Amino acid sequence: MGGDQRPYIAGKRYIDWDLPDPQGRPLNDIRTVREEIATRVADLVHQLGAGSSWS
Repeated sequence: MGGDQRPYIAGKRYIDWDLPDPQGRPLNDIRTVREEIATRVADLVHQLGAGSSWS
């Protein structure tokens, strides 16, 4: 579960993304993490069948 704690809810799907903590990193590293998050979110939205409503 990484460093974050959340309550477990039966029947819910959880996805943990292993991403580096951008705190204190150079701006280019932060941008890379931001782009990785954007890509993963877009992929998830597409998987969930809502791809046409996100841009």
